[in-house]
Amino acid sequence: MFDPSLVILYVADPARSVAFYAPLLGREPVESSPTFALFALEGGRMLGLWRRDGVRPDAAVPAGGSEIAAALPDAAAVEAVHAAWRSRGVAIAQPPTPMDFGHTFVALDPDGHRLRIFAPEQGQ
Repeated sequence: MFDPSLVILYVADPARSVAFYAPLLGREPVESSPTFALFALEGGRMLGLWRRDGVRPDAAVPAGGSEIAAALPDAAAVEAVHAAWRSRGVAIAQPPTPMDFGHTFVALDPDGHRLRIFAPEQGQ
């Protein structure tokens, strides 16, 4: 069974990415160096930020070629996170929108990775 516990985003500048993610996640990284930073998330999951030009073997993923999604309980919670992130100056690629899977918005990190926040439709 494959049960991923670590998501790694390739970034241009880990320090810049830490400055972006720390306030959104409400925590500091548990590990940080000029080439890599690691955040411990709820449920034992981890988020790694690896400097793109140091990845071996070379990563064939374009800058911003990833999406991380987080589910919230309802549309009001999605709207609240959207408002909080906008007030922090986070770039928004898609404003809150009802879609077939639920209420969602998409933000962008400094490298263009997509951060999707959504509330699933009831029954899904």
